Amino acid sequence: MDEQAKDYLLKIPFWTKKKNSLEQVRDFLVELGDPEKGLSIIHVAGTNGKGSVCADLTAILKEAGYKVGTFISPHLSDIRERFLIGGELADKKLFEDCFGQVLETVKKMKGRGYFHPTFFEFVFLMAMVMFAREKVDYVILETGLGGRLDTTNVIRHPKACVITSISLDHTQYLGETIPEIAAEKAGIIKTGVPVIYDDWDPAASEVICCQARTAKAAAWPVGQEDEAEEDQKNFAAPYQARNAALARKVLKVLEIPGVDEKVCSAGLRKVSWPGRMEKAASDIWLDGAHNPGGIRGFIQAVKEQMKKESRQIHLLFAAVEDKDYREMIQELCNQLPLVRVTVVHLRDERGAAKELLADQFRQAGCMQVEAYETAAEALKAALSHRLEGDRLYVVGSLYLIGEIRELLG
Repeated sequence: MDEQAKDYLLKIPFWTKKKNSLEQVRDFLVELGDPEKGLSIIHVAGTNGKGSVCADLTAILKEAGYKVGTFISPHLSDIRERFLIGGELADKKLFEDCFGQVLETVKKMKGRGYFHPTFFEFVFLMAMVMFAREKVDYVILETGLGGRLDTTNVIRHPKACVITSISLDHTQYLGETIPEIAAEKAGIIKTGVPVIYDDWDPAASEVICCQARTAKAAAWPVGQEDEAEEDQKNFAAPYQARNAALARKVLKVLEIPGVDEKVCSAGLRKVSWPGRMEKAASDIWLDGAHNPGGIRGFIQAVKEQMKKESRQIHLLFAAVEDKDYREMIQELCNQLPLVRVTVVHLRDERGAAKELLADQFRQAGCMQVEAYETAAEALKAALSHRLEGDRLYVVGSLYLIGEIRELLG
């Protein structure tokens, strides 16, 4: 049944022309018994860092003794990664039961003229049912795409709204400027609900503050001065310390009993977040940076590592067609001394052609470039070219990270 449920979900289109409105998604929740109404939800939006902030919040609340339900996306290899209970994958029986309950509701609603939920709508509904069943103390809820029109924005009364760093991504849907994208992300802000936001980009901050004022919501900025020195030392990437500062501020604003600086520090030391500057094997690092802003964070992290120990850098890269991979590649070639680049075509149907990626790297000045059709071939080739002490970084797409993690076991 577990595999049948996964097969069913993965065959649901991610995008569809006939889509339920947010009000109609709320109707599904009503039919399911309003599972979200008894949940204490921390709603997280942003361009980069959403997943890391969710992981940080989960780890700290777990350290304080709370039962936490976490809904994240995307998954890397197993769809159950989207549903975490206490930081662990939801067990198969719970996954199956919640799938079955939502599926029965979908059948009823289709009979009333509603559209079949999209993939994201379906798994969101499952998450609300799951967390209500498990009677979690807190829910960490990550948006999918955007915020204002995101399926998760059917939640009306979160405990806090969190907005991580804003950069240019999904411009065809969210807008072509930082203020436009920030406005979409800030669409999760609710009347009177505290807003904790990344304050590094003035243009984004101005939009977020304006929206918070309109909603009569207290706004709490988080900047570099909020980063704890211990987090800067403990995390593999500077951007992880930045996200940890956001998580710390969220819990400080909410004044949750039992959550103090000592608990925050202990929880953050235990954070594990796959695919974000993850050391997957000896001298192999994985980072799911998949837009120009994320790539800049990745580059900064690599440079910090290079300060401590200089290594020859090999890169394994893939991207989806609708990302600005040209700018990403230009940044990588301009900022890092790449010895060799291996590119691969993703299994995902939106994967950019390997020849196109290889040409972009050559045009950007990287001459040692090889292209492969599968991740297995690309990984084997990339590893074969390394000398002892050389480091391989895998970057460009979370889909790629998922494939490589499977190959590395």
